[in-house]
Amino acid sequence: MSKKRVLMLSSSKVGNEEYLANPKTMILPFLDKIQTAIFIPYAGVTMSWDDYTDKVQQALPEIQISGIHSFNDPSEAIQNAQTIIVGGGNTFNLLYQLQNKGLIDCIKNKVDSGTPYIGWSAGSNICGLSIKTTNDMPIIQPESFSALALLPFQINPHYSDYQPPGHNGETRAQRIEEFCVLNPTIPVVGIREGSGLLLDNEKLTLIGDLDGVIFNAKEQHSIAANSELIHLL
Repeated sequence: MSKKRVLMLSSSKVGNEEYLANPKTMILPFLDKIQTAIFIPYAGVTMSWDDYTDKVQQALPEIQISGIHSFNDPSEAIQNAQTIIVGGGNTFNLLYQLQNKGLIDCIKNKVDSGTPYIGWSAGSNICGLSIKTTNDMPIIQPESFSALALLPFQINPHYSDYQPPGHNGETRAQRIEEFCVLNPTIPVVGIREGSGLLLDNEKLTLIGDLDGVIFNAKEQHSIAANSELIHLL
């Protein structure tokens, strides 16, 4: 039986709420009695990693947060972590840093052994097979697009059906459909802000109050909040 416990949130906030206010209602129950975590701030580009770590610590005072960049040996920090938290930002920079520091397999093995993982935005994106369905600009080139593969499909955080008036570019759904045409065997799950995916051992659930969307090569269809998605595993 799989031991993986992974909380993948679409975003760090909803609307004008305080930072991590909505995610916190899911994070704290998920952690239960765990009190320490290693935070990976590598998706941060316009904010220093120290400042990013401090921001998360202030938002989650119930947990002792340590930035992975403060350790001489990041692999050892992962191996000793009670929890791994990965923040949002630019997915390409996040993956570049993880690959450059040789942390992909380290994190994957740690999560496979049962250590809880929490991510939002970019931190959720890397839980899928690859980052090919991120919304971010490729501001840096990672070794490959292959990600943690904690789930056997793709994730699109911040999913939205909204199209601004007068905007003639492709919608989010059209961009994801392009991926599905070229990758017909790989589903994509779009999660809206305020929602997320919870993998608990061998159970996968869409959590939050909003529906999500599943895309594949033939169709797209909505999935209701709190639906079980074990068929995707």
